[in-house]
This record gives sequence, C-alpha cells and structure tokens, in this order.
Amino acid sequence: MWTQEMFGVEKPIIALLHLDALPGDPGYCGSMDTVLEHARQDLVALQNGGVDGILFANEFSLPYQPVADVAVISAMAYIIGALRTLIRVPYGVNVVKNPIATIDLAAATGARFARSCFSGAYMGEYGLYTSNSGEAVRHRKALEIPDMKLLFKVNPEADSYLVQRDIQVVAKSIMFGGFADGLCVSGASAGSEPDDSMIEVAIAAVEAVFDWKAYLRENFPETETPETEDAEALGDSMNAKTEIPETEAKTTGQATVQEQAGAAENTDLTSEETLHSEDAS
Repeated sequence: MWTQEMFGVEKPIIALLHLDALPGDPGYCGSMDTVLEHARQDLVALQNGGVDGILFANEFSLPYQPVADVAVISAMAYIIGALRTLIRVPYGVNVVKNPIATIDLAAATGARFARSCFSGAYMGEYGLYTSNSGEAVRHRKALEIPDMKLLFKVNPEADSYLVQRDIQVVAKSIMFGGFADGLCVSGASAGSEPDDSMIEVAIAAVEAVFDWKAYLRENFPETETPETEDAEALGDSMNAKTEIPETEAKTTGQATVQEQAGAAENTDLTSEETLHSEDAS
C-alpha cells in the first residue's frame, strides 16, 4: 500500500503545520521573516515529536477565498522552499478551498501528497464554489506528477453540499475509478473531531480503518484520549505522547505550536487504511 511505502509505517500520523496569515491576508503581521521563523519552530517541534508526515496549510488565511491570491500561494511556496533542508519526513500541501492551486503548489515544491476538496459543489459562509475531480486528476497528469497522492475531502469544514447527499454515496462516488488516493472526513472546524456517524458510513467505501484512539491506547496507555466533541481532540493526546517541550511552544497570535501539533481533526481514509491528521482545515 502506498502509505507504507511513503511513510515507512503501517499507520502514519500526519501533522498539519498551519502557517501564519500570509501577505494579502487581513491578519498578516507584515513580516515574512516572522512567518517563516514560526513555521520553522513548528516544523522542528512536530518532527521531534515523532510525526510521520507534515501537511503545510494556510489555515490562518482568514477569511478564506474561493480563488486564493497569488501572493498567498507564492508565500507558501517560498516558506516550504526555505524549510526544505530541515524537512525529514514526507510532506504535503493544502491551499484552503483551492484544489487546483493545491496541485500547482505540490508540483512546485515537490510535495508527495495534497489534500483538498477535489470534487463537489458546496455553499457556506464563503459563498458558493465547485470542484471538478476530472479537472484535478487531469491537471496532476498534465504537470507530470502522477505519483503525487490526492486526498479528497468528503465533507469540507463548515460547508454543505448544495444538494444534501448521503456521505457513503459521496465516498463511494469519489473512490470509483481509483483516482482518489485517500478520503478525509472533517470536523465542523479546525481542531474539532469528525462526527462519528459520518465516519461510520464513509468507512463502508474503504477496506480498513485506522482508529487513532485505539492506537494511543495500545501504544501509549498513559495517554488520556478525549471522548467528547468539546475535547482538544488529538492535540492534547499527541502532546502527551510526543512531549513537545514548552520552549518549543510559541504564540503566533492565533495558536500555540501545541495547538497546531494537535492539528488533528480530520480522519483520512485510504482504500486500504485510514490516515488520521488534523489541524495531526
């Protein structure tokens, strides 16, 4: 299975590295040097914590745009390029709500995988937007990066399909033809767990699943696993497991590195297993 080959473990943990607000974003601090340094600190902390993969995302580019500014995408590429010599694990990218830009960024930075809403029509606080999986798959081929894996979101955070559809039907439809390399079931927002009922029906579209809570119980019995939607999800559990030093935690103005390392509200399902990430949008 491709996850074993890429990450070197049967059930990899992919941590999300949420970049600070970028040039053009309302929350941008005005210094790319500061943004880069925060990203460097997060990368070091996450890798020292033992994660198997990193997903770079512009989660603090709030409010999100259906068409991301070129400045945002360029800044993401600059940051990843500047950190390349420090990256020790396979990494992926996600330009929030911009699937084609996500694939472009992956091609430019050498990312091994990409996560986005590569299919579907949605509505939410950021308006209406549509994604065409046929366009996404063909774009990957046109850029000659066939081995770059595409992780499809089954349900975008905080958004809804224009016409209500059964999640199991959606998952099976995405997997049909074998062009999706994995599925992601999201929580209502970054840092929140996905709804159990949605996970259960999505599982029917794949062969096996990785239960991250069971993984922690089996391998780190001293770690308390949250049981409610109000819990910090994998964030607290992952911190207990990895023991990321307090000195590595820095306040970016939006979140500490522990919160970003907790970065794990999504359950990523491949056709052979589930990858669980988070925020670990």
